[in-house]
Amino acid sequence: MSALAIVAPGLHTTIQDRGRFGYQADGVPVSGALDGECFEIANRLAGNAADTPALELIYQGPTFEVAADSVRVALAGAGAELELLNPASRRLGGWRSATFVRGERFRLQGVGASAYLAIAGGIAVAPVMGSASTFVRGGFGGWQGRALRAGDVLPLHRDSVEEQCELALSDPPDLGLDRPIRLVLGPQQDHFTEAATEILLSAEFTVSKQADRMGLRLDGPTLPHRGDYNIVSDGIATGAIQVPGSGQPILLLADHQTTGGYPKIATVISTDLPLLGRRRPGDRIHFVAVDVAEAERARREQRAALDARLATIAPVRSGGLDLDRLFGANLISGVVFDNP
Repeated sequence: MSALAIVAPGLHTTIQDRGRFGYQADGVPVSGALDGECFEIANRLAGNAADTPALELIYQGPTFEVAADSVRVALAGAGAELELLNPASRRLGGWRSATFVRGERFRLQGVGASAYLAIAGGIAVAPVMGSASTFVRGGFGGWQGRALRAGDVLPLHRDSVEEQCELALSDPPDLGLDRPIRLVLGPQQDHFTEAATEILLSAEFTVSKQADRMGLRLDGPTLPHRGDYNIVSDGIATGAIQVPGSGQPILLLADHQTTGGYPKIATVISTDLPLLGRRRPGDRIHFVAVDVAEAERARREQRAALDARLATIAPVRSGGLDLDRLFGANLISGVVFDNP
């Protein structure tokens, strides 16, 4: 069996794809990658279809040992880097693919709020309700319905990969931490005072320590309700901003509950959901309101921009001086070359 053995699991490493659609009426969340842009970039760098299940890494990357003849992986995520540990330590960088052979160990460094490791050919796990995404709270999907642990052995679809040039993304996206998050007001804006809407659109909020794949609890000014803060439970969309009795907003993400009984003052547009997947505790958030037409236009523009960025994928340049690779190579000492 070809596989990747987990030497160290990282803080919270799970298998994710685009998500599990069509089951929210049955109480099953969509789940899927927090940052759909980086997820797709990683797969394209690995030569996979855009929706191939990949590993989502949160805050701290794992360490692997290759249990296959050869495996090609690709990493996407701001700050994240591949590092070969044996037979000689060598940092390879990020936003690129790399090939490792049996017995080699590699790890992922510098992982921020989220990053993605795609494996050429994909991970051999059975889909649950049409998706390989892990829903940890429900205990299903992905690898045994949970985050990876040391000693796990992930089966792969390929025993080996063909020799080819590694690929790199020439134009990586930035984190977008300074960009305001766009939202559409509602669906229960009428449950809040006018002051609440003004505060939402003018104040600065901070991601609290209570942040995970289910949602980001935001620290900042409270959003006052007009009356009772309870409503008849209704459906929740990813990106909804729910406000309980405390008045502190909760921004709901991929693993959010499917229904809720607190009013939702606004919903983040789908285009900006990847920006939320890159936020970590302590990061600041500002909101700006747009209408549905603007949200749809932003979505089309985002797709065009991502396609243009993917078009910059090219073979890793062999020219120039790569000090990490130079220092990791066997060099002949005592040789001096004079310029002609």
